[in-house]
Amino acid sequence: MPVASVSSTFVLDNGACSLKAGYSSWSSPNVIPNSITKAKSEKRRIFIGNQIDECRDLSSLYFMLPFQKGYLTNWDYQKQIWDYMYGKQCLNVDTPSKNLVFTEPYFNFLSIQEGLSELFFEEYRFKNVFRTHPGDLTCYKNKMEHPEEPCCLVVDSGYSFTHIVPYVDGKRVRNATKRIDVGGKLLTNHLKEIISYRQLHVMDETYVMNACREDCCYVSLDFERDLTKAESRTESRDYVLPDFTNLRRGFMKSPEASNGRPEDSEQIIRMNNERFAVPEILFHPSDIGIQQMGIPETIAHVISECPEETQRWLYQNIVLTGGLAKMPGFRERILKDVRELAPNEFKVIVRLPEDPISYAWQGGAALADDPIFRELSVSKLDYQERGHQACVDKYYL
Repeated sequence: MPVASVSSTFVLDNGACSLKAGYSSWSSPNVIPNSITKAKSEKRRIFIGNQIDECRDLSSLYFMLPFQKGYLTNWDYQKQIWDYMYGKQCLNVDTPSKNLVFTEPYFNFLSIQEGLSELFFEEYRFKNVFRTHPGDLTCYKNKMEHPEEPCCLVVDSGYSFTHIVPYVDGKRVRNATKRIDVGGKLLTNHLKEIISYRQLHVMDETYVMNACREDCCYVSLDFERDLTKAESRTESRDYVLPDFTNLRRGFMKSPEASNGRPEDSEQIIRMNNERFAVPEILFHPSDIGIQQMGIPETIAHVISECPEETQRWLYQNIVLTGGLAKMPGFRERILKDVRELAPNEFKVIVRLPEDPISYAWQGGAALADDPIFRELSVSKLDYQERGHQACVDKYYL
């Protein structure tokens, strides 16, 4: 947990995979898994959020997720996780004395919005609440770092989806916002299927294989070239699976040590073309039957739907956020493919923040100190007088 002073505003970037949570005065947030987990080794206990770090055996975990397909569907799970996060065991937040900056999904359903308003004001009793989208906070943070840029295109590659969101003068172009139904969850599931078919049954090992994907996969800059290398198996790497006794998380061996033969007590997976073929789904979703454009084509399509005078500026300020943006080669591939699609006279600049996972949270923390925060937020008094309509009038979600 970051050691810093406690401010009056709490910032919660509420992702489907993880919560990025902390006071606006902190330099970085706590990242807490947005899930409740059961383990076969400890059947009498459930692990809420980051309590999973206390679990001794992380094999065959069962996840209870509040979010399905990017939207909040199980309120009981989410409230349990929030209660734990706000409670003394975790961040110890005195919610009635705090303001809240909260992110929710794009195009959120009205029934979910109403439920969130009720929880924040009636259950947790926050003083003021500002609800927004991760892209809005990313745009705000980007404007602080690059005040000369009038436009910004946010590519948010998260757990459930990838969103392409254009901003002109700080305002989202709603009718041009697009979603691709590919995210980290789908990539991990696809990797599980491939490994289970070719080598070892890992369909129940979501936690382990998600770590494997993070440690091994990269985005190819030349798919045909890498495929030729993979056929010769000179680029194969061994991934050592954890045994949860001596090794809690698996790791990928160096090229020199990857000979396909496990050492004593080791269990390995031989990673070959899976390393770059799985992330390729982000660029060709049709490879697994999702009839949608890949990220670069969607970027070009989104920009083409924005006013003509803004297109030049959108191409030269593309910001990558979300967990998938951390994959090696992701930024370079986006830049390469978008450059081929963009008009020759336009400059293409793709920016990758130092920490793409917490970048939106950092924007929320900065916004909390802006005098405009009071104008943007809904007070508890407003909500008591007009109910959820006060939120609808303010946010236009």
